[in-house]
Amino acid sequence: MTEPSVPPARTPWPSSRTVLATVAVIFLLYFGHAFFVPIAIALLFNILFRPLVRWLERRGVGAPIGATLVVILALVGLGAAGMGLTVPVKTWISKAPESMTAARDRLARFRKPVQQLDSAAAQLQSGGQTASRGKGQAAAPPAPSPASASPLLGRVLGTTTSLVATAVEVVLLLWLLLASGDLFYEKMMRVLPVPDDRRAAAKVANDTETAVAGYLVATALINLGQAVAVGLAMWLIGMRDPVLWAVLTFALEFIPYLGGAVNVGLLAIVAFSTFHGIWQILAAPGSYLLITTLQNNLVSPVVYGKRLQLNPVAVLVGVLFWWTLWGVPGAFLAVPIIATAKVLGDHLPRLRPLGEFLGG
Repeated sequence: MTEPSVPPARTPWPSSRTVLATVAVIFLLYFGHAFFVPIAIALLFNILFRPLVRWLERRGVGAPIGATLVVILALVGLGAAGMGLTVPVKTWISKAPESMTAARDRLARFRKPVQQLDSAAAQLQSGGQTASRGKGQAAAPPAPSPASASPLLGRVLGTTTSLVATAVEVVLLLWLLLASGDLFYEKMMRVLPVPDDRRAAAKVANDTETAVAGYLVATALINLGQAVAVGLAMWLIGMRDPVLWAVLTFALEFIPYLGGAVNVGLLAIVAFSTFHGIWQILAAPGSYLLITTLQNNLVSPVVYGKRLQLNPVAVLVGVLFWWTLWGVPGAFLAVPIIATAKVLGDHLPRLRPLGEFLGG
């Protein structure tokens, strides 16, 4: 007599407390973005620069001095890059009104036949009364008053002040994290009483650091190659400021999907205001899309390898989610956060479904 088979245990649905706690955390992250964003960015760069501080420590340089050297070198590199881009950025900004005017004039040419059709349809519908009544009565738009410029100036100054304050917070937090060495890691090891838990925590910490740092370094190398290719392509087709387009490519490609979409839109607008032929206009965004497609299908799988493969759908959803919560910093932090969640899912049994879903 055979024993009845026992059906496999089903994974229980999240309880109401879990759902409420998740919603509360999301609201906390959204409304507390000014507090959490600098911490998240500092933690990310701490993972990136931690190996350099450890390398200096093995050569007799203390963690505080090593952290100071690393932070100063990073700031000098960013400052040099910003100074090098000052001239092309100023040139691009000075030519922006002229480019927008040219683009508006060319769009008016395309819209003229459509406007004529709309006018004819309106005349047929109203018996010509609307056209005769509105002839010669178009009033010029009122000139903006000087007082209307003050709110815009206040917004610009407020945004600049917020960016500077966030940058200062990130630099200070980064220095403190690097100067403290492995203090937080050691305290976490002391809190966990069971040796198995300590070994598991050490494995998770090492794998997380390796995955996130590997992603940042690999992405920087890929973006650098793609930036060089885009800059050469823009130079060949005659686009202005090819170096600026290369730098924009390098920076925006750190934001998956959304950064590329923004770059394509900017290239299309500038090409429309620069060139006259339709094929020249399409060449700028088309060459960028071609380079991006080749990079995504040939370069990225080789550079990232199997260890850093993530589910593209999960990455897109994660980027949109963190973009909604934290804006541009959230989109930049989305993939490192997803990579960290995948490492946790690969090591913790309760989060194994999450790791399986996030995997490529």
